[in-house]
Order: sequence, then C-alpha cells, then structure tokens
Amino acid sequence: MSTQHVKVPQDRIGAVIGEGGETMREIERRAEVRLDIDSESGSVAIDTVGDPVRGMMAPDIVRAIGRGFTPESALSLLEHDLRRFDLIDLAAKTRNRNDLQRQKGRLIGENGRTRQLMEELSGAEVVIKGTTLGVIGQPEEVEAVRRAAGMILDGAPHGAVYSFLERKHNELHGVPDLSPEAEGSR
Repeated sequence: MSTQHVKVPQDRIGAVIGEGGETMREIERRAEVRLDIDSESGSVAIDTVGDPVRGMMAPDIVRAIGRGFTPESALSLLEHDLRRFDLIDLAAKTRNRNDLQRQKGRLIGENGRTRQLMEELSGAEVVIKGTTLGVIGQPEEVEAVRRAAGMILDGAPHGAVYSFLERKHNELHGVPDLSPEAEGSR
C-alpha cells in the first residue's frame, strides 16, 4: 500500500473534511482510498485501499478542493478517464505581488467575466485562488484554458483571448469556422 501526501491550505481543510466528515468519506468511498487529515498542518495522507487507478486520482481530488473547487467538481475527475486537474502557478509567471494582483484581476475580469468566459467557451471549470489558476476538464478543454491564461499573462488584449476561446469552442463542438481569416484557407 502506497501513501501519498498532499498539503491543503488551512482555509480549505474544512472543505476537504466536509460537514461531519461527509466529503472525506465520499472521497474515500469513490476513490477507494483512506485519508488521514492533519487539520493543524493541512497535511493529508492518502492510502490506496482498492482500485489503484481510482486511488491515483485521489491526490488531485484533494488538491483541487484545496485550490477552491467544490467537492462535486473535484470528484468529477473519477467520472471520465481523460478528465484532469491542472494548476497554473501564477506567482511563477509574475514579477512581484503587485504584478500578481494585476494579472489575477485580468484573469478574473470585470465582475468575473473573463473567468466565466474561459469556463463557458472551453467547457472546463476554472478557479482562481491565491497564487494559482486551477482547471478541471477534458485534455483539450484544459489546454484551451491554459493557452488563454498564457495569452492574458503575456499581455494580450481580452478581445483577442475571447476570439481564441470562441474559435476553440467551435472547434471542440464541430462548428465550422466562417471567419474571414479562415476563408483564405478553404
């Protein structure tokens, strides 16, 4: 039996445990693992007790809840083989605290609009918390969000990012590209 360790921010330990331990038991049951949560340090030990493939998803489920996803969203990682959790470290892509705050603001957008469009047009779930941007979705959805976030972090205007996301959305959903740029390629 292998043990994996995940560190969860103090303010999210309660979300991992859930009301009366409900979330913890649900993770244990569905991922076929045992969780040992140290609520003082935020350390979570994960032991696989059943299907090792399901058990491999448990650290990402705990990490995702720790990064602000709902337990339901995090547990959705078990529902499809390719569904995955990805984390973009914003601190590594910014110069200092002020730059981090500014970039987080650009990623979230006015009234959360940019984050919301990333979700709607990619099909992935997106959470921005602390110094990270978390994504849960199919590989192509996660990649679309990763590219869009990269564009924003590189200073691209929001309009260009929205256009990229709309093209990706149409690509993922089989809608033909009727833009003038695509005309020349036909």
